[in-house]
Amino acid sequence: MAALDSLLFFTGLGLSEQKARETLKNQTPSAQLREAATQAQQTLGSTIDKATGTLLHGLASRLRDTRRLSFLVSCIASKKTHTEPQLSAALDYVRSHPLDPIDTADFEQECGVGVTVTPEQIEEAVEAAINKHRPQLLVERYRFNARAVLKWAGGKMIKNEVDMQVLHLLGPKMVADLEKKPKVAKVRLEETDPRTAKDVIENPGENYKTPGYVMTPHTMNLLKQHLEITGGHRRTRFPPEPNGILHIGHAKAINFNFGYAKANNGICFLCFDDTNPKKEEAKFFPAIYDMVAWLGCTPYRVTYASDYFDQLYSWAVELICRGLAYVCHQRGEELKGHNPLPSPWRDEGEATLRMKLVMEDGEMDPVAHRVKYTPHHRTGDKWCIYPTYDYTHCLCDSIEHITHLLCTREFQAQCSSYFWLCNALDVYSMAVLESRRVIITKFPAAKSLDIQVPSFPADETKGFHQVPFAPIVFIERTDFKEEPEPGFKRLAWGQPVGLRHTGYVIELQRVVQGPQCLEVTCRRADAGEKPKTFIHWVSQPLMCQVRLYERLFQHKNPEDPTSITMHGGGSISGLLCGPGKPFNEFQFECLGYFSVDPDSHQGKLVFSRTVSLKEDPGKV
Repeated sequence: MAALDSLLFFTGLGLSEQKARETLKNQTPSAQLREAATQAQQTLGSTIDKATGTLLHGLASRLRDTRRLSFLVSCIASKKTHTEPQLSAALDYVRSHPLDPIDTADFEQECGVGVTVTPEQIEEAVEAAINKHRPQLLVERYRFNARAVLKWAGGKMIKNEVDMQVLHLLGPKMVADLEKKPKVAKVRLEETDPRTAKDVIENPGENYKTPGYVMTPHTMNLLKQHLEITGGHRRTRFPPEPNGILHIGHAKAINFNFGYAKANNGICFLCFDDTNPKKEEAKFFPAIYDMVAWLGCTPYRVTYASDYFDQLYSWAVELICRGLAYVCHQRGEELKGHNPLPSPWRDEGEATLRMKLVMEDGEMDPVAHRVKYTPHHRTGDKWCIYPTYDYTHCLCDSIEHITHLLCTREFQAQCSSYFWLCNALDVYSMAVLESRRVIITKFPAAKSLDIQVPSFPADETKGFHQVPFAPIVFIERTDFKEEPEPGFKRLAWGQPVGLRHTGYVIELQRVVQGPQCLEVTCRRADAGEKPKTFIHWVSQPLMCQVRLYERLFQHKNPEDPTSITMHGGGSISGLLCGPGKPFNEFQFECLGYFSVDPDSHQGKLVFSRTVSLKEDPGKV
């Protein structure tokens, strides 16, 4: 009955039944839409028109910082924000201005609040666009895609006016108008730019430049103290759990972490993650150490998470005092899977300790401590509560002043809790495989821009950090095609793309130095038509070699297949520019899982792919 009531409530906002059902499948936006509609009804009464309901749905679906919900709902309910372009601008504004208070005057100016576009203005804008393209329209007729841009006008209103004026100019469609537009041959330009990319290597102490890092008022002072302790040297760690013999994945991690540190004259800790005595045995500690030594690696120091149980407990209490964690009585099975029901103990007190955050994979309020009535092999009966990996690893890294965290894809979701915890407690922390150099002409700044990037795209309430956006960027080679196949949505002639998080769109101007280097123009995303897609990029990267290993035994003759492809021009973001130890593990977005190869040396990193993102489950 409750589901039916929710369905009727959402369709009452003007949503189609299908859209309403899709919304109800996802708990977070569903609850946010109900809250937004309830707040809007306080201004509008019980009846909400379809246009307003559509805007509220867009708001609930796309807003990550729930602190801004009431503010944006009030703009919609008061009709100050009444078009989709205005809503998009408002969402962009609150994303790029995470700190309180909001400058209302600046917000209204940037977001077109209160601006009304009249039918006459739309008619004039469309008429100007049609006159501009009139010769081409008369030749190509309906196969020409005529568009007009009027910043704060709704797209549907503009489309209707375009359709009407084109019909008036060309008359009804004929059979020839239904034929597909023929392909236009692309003109290739000669290479003219001999410039080469400059390698920039991130140093310890520049952690705040790492994608996902959250800046706080204490960040720079903490990093300064961190540098004084480390002396600017790179420090990594291999953190196995002593619950069994090491497997091939651990071997990769050992290679990556120890090799990366050695290649950069750094040090590597062996940090035992002994936080679950129920699954761990004392015999595995020396066994793991011997395996690390057998692989030719010598830890700078051997440490244990249990060394820091007292400190971890003190920080857990501090999180509760700051209102950032709570004690929960839900059973373990109630916490499994995505979108579990919110805990009734979230705002009370009694016994897992859960942190108040949403992780990148959608998991809400991950567990920090849990009760286990099991003696610990090092601390005995002192504790009956033990910290989880999500809670422990970042704080132990902070205590030991680890400078570089190198991990694989399966640990990506833990990045949320990693950055959140370090900043919540005020304690001290992208890759392009086959790169294509892109030169942005008429760059919108003298040198570079500091781009505000959400630290956790799944939950922008956790803040933003800055990354440099320079006139030269690198994109994936596969993100550009001179002669794209049907359905290709990335960069091509006449097909611009957006650069993720920048708010800018690039469009191909010419190809230089063969297809290896492109020259593009740049415009703000809100200054024209929205691109079909947004692509990832790196600026001022570290160059590296990447080795792609295919399956080892592809057929009955294992010695026959060619199992390795080498790419010498990989570009990697500053996140990995610290001490890369052999066998340290990473995930490169959209590419797969990689480890630092022992062939790495100072000034040249070599990464070997261990598993691709779309791994065949039948792979030997």
